Formats: sequence, structure tokens, C-alpha cells
Amino acid sequence: MRRSSRSHCRSLVLLGSLWASACNATPTATSEATNAATNDRLAAPPARLSFEIVRSILEDSAGNFWFGSWNQGVCRYDGKQLAYFTKADGLSDDQVRSIHEDQRGVVWFECAFGVSGFDGRRLVTPGAKNHAAKHDWQLQPGDLWFKEDGSVGAGGPEGQPGVYRYDGTTFTFLAYPVVVDPSQYIAYATTGFSKGKSGRLWFATYAAVIGYDGTNFTVLDDRRLGLDALSGRLHVRCVHEDRQGRLWIGNNGIGVLLHADGVTTQFTQAMGLGKMGLHGDRQFPLPGDVTDGSPTLHRVFSIGEDRDGHIWFGTIDHGAWRYDGTSLRNFTAADGLTSPNIFAIYTDRRGDLWLAGNGVFRWNGASFDRVF
Repeated sequence: MRRSSRSHCRSLVLLGSLWASACNATPTATSEATNAATNDRLAAPPARLSFEIVRSILEDSAGNFWFGSWNQGVCRYDGKQLAYFTKADGLSDDQVRSIHEDQRGVVWFECAFGVSGFDGRRLVTPGAKNHAAKHDWQLQPGDLWFKEDGSVGAGGPEGQPGVYRYDGTTFTFLAYPVVVDPSQYIAYATTGFSKGKSGRLWFATYAAVIGYDGTNFTVLDDRRLGLDALSGRLHVRCVHEDRQGRLWIGNNGIGVLLHADGVTTQFTQAMGLGKMGLHGDRQFPLPGDVTDGSPTLHRVFSIGEDRDGHIWFGTIDHGAWRYDGTSLRNFTAADGLTSPNIFAIYTDRRGDLWLAGNGVFRWNGASFDRVF
């Protein structure tokens, strides 16, 4: 495949019928130079965040932006100033992996250990959690979902892999529909969530992606997906169901898998962007591996979708990639994206696209501007 020296594009043309059947995608006619509608509150960049790494973003209903860090707490930008909160202020842990807002306007922080909230005045701690209804699965529009309380995997009263459902009143721990030995609980530690267009929820764990539609479960694991030591195994870090109902699974090692219409395709390998290595437990070369040192798509830690339906992938070491339904383009420092590691991809209430890692960047329609 031909590689562009500037944008590292990969075309689907050479994949022929494989992608015609798996993706059924239509290229978008949006011009690359089209300007995004930017958020006026952030038109003038404030002081840079003091965080070394940003791994989560939320714009709340009041228009405040929240940024969660790798290990330095959380920060709120209200349009005028930055306010920081850490364990010293009552945050359950200084690593903030995801941020959510409930129907009452309370902002919740999923931390490495535990969960904390901000009620508009102060940090709050959830009351007693319910561990006595582990199989009482429900799905309501206002639910929020959080990983286990431990840093990596279930422990203590949780007793088995699962997630917390918050219905606005109570945090209830629910067990995943998997049977595993306690020594393997870490393999089912929760790493991400995605809500699909039909309301189905997808839970990412290292060893499987679990779907729940309010009645039935779908478990996508190595066996179900036909993965082994030759192809590399799941090590899921993120999941995203796009507006077409296609499921994108990001892995640390085997890159991106695309699950659509019951068919799973190893997207990274098909696009010629794989890499052999310890990540993903793959130790044999495969067609589609990069061998000349060019950027790869094999360590994917975030996935998102922009207003035009383009799918974005955040990587370790190689910035971000955008898939427009026809081709992939790599975005790096030459495009204003000076962070080689992208841990968060977020679309705000105006539809603007944000990427975060070593800094926070906003897409302007042609390149990235560092805002924080």
C-alpha cells in the first residue's frame, strides 16, 4: 500500500470485497478545511493545565470543562479559571479515569480507587454501596456506570468481576455473566464503556467485551472472535459503537477490531498497520505488519467519533488516526497534535472534537490547537 509522507494515509481500495461486506461505509464529502463550530468560552486559551497526562474529559450541563489526570487529581475550568481537586480535598484517588454527570447535575469521577462526586459546592462520597443484588441487571436511560472499586479488577465485597450501576440513588454492584477462576479476575477488570444507538451498553474488559441490551448479554472473547496466539489475543482498552451500529474494539497489542453484522475483522492488520510484539501476546509476524518503522495502529487506548461520523483512534506513541470510511490518516505534531499518546477522545456539547494526553487539543477542522 502507498504511504503518504505527510499524513500516512492508508486506502481501503486494495481491500476490495473484504471491507465492502464488513463496513458497508459511505465516504463523507466533508472538506478537510471546513471549520468546526468552536466553543466561545474557550476561544482564548487559559493557562495550561499543570497535569503531565490527561486521560478523561467532560463538559457538564453548566458549560464547565473537567479534566481528569493520570495521577494528579481533577481540574475544572469554568471559563475564567482553573480549579484543582485532589485526595487532599476529598477525592477518592488522584487518578481519574472517566467523568460523568447525573440527572441532578452532580459530576462523578471514576478514580483508580473508588468514586467521588462534585455537587456544585464540594466533593462528595457515595453512601453505602449495594453488593446484595449482583444479578439484578437493569437498564434505564439515566443510569451511570462505573468500574470496580479496585485499581485493577474486583475485590473485597464485590467478589467477582463486574460493574457498578448508579440509578441516581444507589451504587449497585452487578456481576458480569462470566465464570472465571479468582486468579483470573484481573483479566476481566473494566477498562471502558460505550452506549450504542439502540441503547445497548458495551463494557470493555481486558479479556472480553460484554454487551447488555436490558435483557440479553453478548460476550465477545477470544474464543468467540477466533483469536489465538498466532493472531494475538484481546487486551481491550476501549470500545465504541458508532452511529451506524458498528462496534470498534481498541486493544493494546492487536490494535482495532471491527465487529459489524456478526462479522469481526482485524481492522489494524487489514489496513497494514500492525506490529508484532509482547502486547497482545503475539510473537509471530503477520501480513499487515509495519516493518519499516512507520507509525502503527497496534496500541489503541481511546476511540471516538466526530460530528461527521469519522472514527478517531488514540494510540500510544503514534498520535491519532482518523478513519473517514475510505482511508486512514495519521495526525501528529505536524498537525498541531504534539502529544504522541492519546488517552481520551471526546465530543463536547457543541460537537467539537477534543483529544487529550500530554495536553488537551481541539480539532479546528484542519488541524489541532492546543487549548490546555
